[in-house]
Parts: sequence; structure tokens; C-alpha cells
Amino acid sequence: MKPDTGSAADLARMDVIERAHLKDPRDASHVMFRYAADPEFAGLLQRFWIPVWSVPPGAEAPQKVLQYPVSLFVVTAEYARFYGVVSGLSSTTLTDEGWAVGLMCEPAAGYLIAGSMAQYTDRFVDVREVLGDAGSRLVERLRTVMAPAPRSTEAHRAAMTAYGDALRPFLPVDEEGDLVNRVVAFVESSSDVLRVAQVCAEFDLPERALQRLVHRRLGLTPKWLIQRRRLQEASERLRTRSTTLAEVASLLGYADQPHFIRDFSRVTGMTPGQFAALHDAGRR
Repeated sequence: MKPDTGSAADLARMDVIERAHLKDPRDASHVMFRYAADPEFAGLLQRFWIPVWSVPPGAEAPQKVLQYPVSLFVVTAEYARFYGVVSGLSSTTLTDEGWAVGLMCEPAAGYLIAGSMAQYTDRFVDVREVLGDAGSRLVERLRTVMAPAPRSTEAHRAAMTAYGDALRPFLPVDEEGDLVNRVVAFVESSSDVLRVAQVCAEFDLPERALQRLVHRRLGLTPKWLIQRRRLQEASERLRTRSTTLAEVASLLGYADQPHFIRDFSRVTGMTPGQFAALHDAGRR
């Protein structure tokens, strides 16, 4: 990341509704800081998230996420991990007190850092396994700057700089990486994309070529990209808008309400109705 120049733009806080994070509205276990990656890393790194938590002794605070189609780095005081894409629901349980410095990469990044991402689907490895000595230096720097004051913007700035130093060698993004970034951005920003054929037409790619691209760079399938966006959209609508399940199913292009309910329940572990009721109660 850029060195500290004292300008607000160097550490712009992101205050966004995280549609992928299925946070229980009653959960007050942590505060979340989000920051955009420096423009220098456009196409490679997307943003940082830094949770700092305090959970009462003996209690737990499960965090459930419908992960985006990207690789992640997560470093805490206890572990340092590189994650592939989680095809189902990602779950982490917070206990006691702690912090993490997470980095969401762009879709192109995983392959550049660790090779074919198919080998990392639904699994993680130690950061040092993919970054070697640079990973060891990164983990040491992060723990040194975060431990004294994990809520400090100065610590956050230093942590992002450490990530930048470790990952700068993977620039520039290759041509295929740029393509997969554009494919993912198209699917995630286009609610009317419901079929793989639409993606093929947009990028003038045969379906088999698109499948190979997404499997190699992300570890999953084009169909999964579309389904994941639909479920994220569903979670956003169910918790932020007054609408019926039938309306949500129709807006997201499901043939019928039961199909939508099955998809949502299978991945999240709760029905859309239960999810909506939880968030409705949390707003009262």
C-alpha cells in the first residue's frame, strides 16, 4: 500500500452493506473495518476487512459468509491462511478476544499467487505455503503492528502496507486474469444474467472455454458464479427490503418459489422465511 502521507484518501474507510456476510443482527461481538486496496493493485487486490472482537467467556459468535468467487488471505494472532473459494457456506466462530487482517483478492489473483485454484476449492493452506519467505515476513509484520492496538488506523495502514510489499511481485495481472476479472464483474453486476449462455455471448467464448477458464482461475463453474450471485442478492433483499418470498424468487429469475427456497436453504442452512424473520426481529 502507499506510505502514509497523511491524506484521507490513503486510508478511505469503506462503509458498505456486506451482502455476502449473513451476520445475525443481534450479534454485537465485533467491530468491522473495511478499506479499499490501493489503486496500484487494481486487478489483483480488491479490499481489506479487519474485524476486532470481544466475546464473553464461554460464549461463541458464529460468522457465516456466502463467499465471493475470490481467494482470501486471513492472518490472526493464532493462524495465517490462504483460502480458496468456498462453494457452500463459509463459517468461522469467534471466541474470547482477537483480531484478524483479511484481504479479499480479485478473481485473477489466486492463480498468479498459488497456481490452479481448483486445488484449493473448499480448503485453505498456511500463508507461508504459497508465499514462502515473503509469507513468513508478512505474518511477522502483521502480528507486530496489530497486537498493540488492533483498532488503530495506523496499525491498519501498516498492515495493508505489509500485504502490499508481499504481493507486489505478482503484478502485473496477465491477460487471462483480466478476462476472468471481467467475467466475474459481469455476472455479479447483472441481475438479468441467469444462464451460462449469456456469459458466453457477452465474451464471445465457447461454453467449454469458459468452463476451463473459471475452473482454472477460481476452482468452480460458471453456473456456480450465477447461483452465488443470486443467493447473495436474495440475502440482501430479505434483510433490507419489505418484500414477499414469491417476489424475491421472481426478481431473481427462479421458475417458482419452492425452487428458490430449496436453493437458499441448502446453502445457508435456514429457509428464506427464517432468515427474513431473524432480520425483521433485529430491526425492532
